[in-house]
Amino acid sequence: MKNLDDAKIGTIERELYIEASPETVFEVVSRPEYVAQWWPDTAAYEVEVGATGEITFGDPASGGKAVTLTVMEVDPPNTFSFRWTHEADDEPAAGNSLFVTFALTPSGIGTLLRFTETGFREMGWEEAVCEATFNDHANGWNSFLPRLARYAEQVVVSR
Repeated sequence: MKNLDDAKIGTIERELYIEASPETVFEVVSRPEYVAQWWPDTAAYEVEVGATGEITFGDPASGGKAVTLTVMEVDPPNTFSFRWTHEADDEPAAGNSLFVTFALTPSGIGTLLRFTETGFREMGWEEAVCEATFNDHANGWNSFLPRLARYAEQVVVSR
């Protein structure tokens, strides 16, 4: 996995090669039943533009966190994007949510995945909060994206 640009707080970019087809990788980054295998503890949303759902980390009743997620782009097998961290009743937009994109490109017998997460600066947080949140997410993705790659290389998508 290549870290592309963490020098400036505001955009997390990662690039990794996955030995699986773009179709398989697309399913693994978009379908909640697959996403829950490598990222959150649970994921519940429809894979359609505008669908809002929820992902959880741990048990929200005992210190875990439930987070709202809204699907922004579904272009199989090329792009899947979503906004997250906004309040459930809010329309997701710059300034109230972070924006994640998985861009997939065929490469040899596999897929080049380019990941970005943006919107930290637009949230209006104090500098220390922005930096801490950015670093927390950067470290998190450094852990989760290799898990995504390992999982995608093992999964066989049934259609």
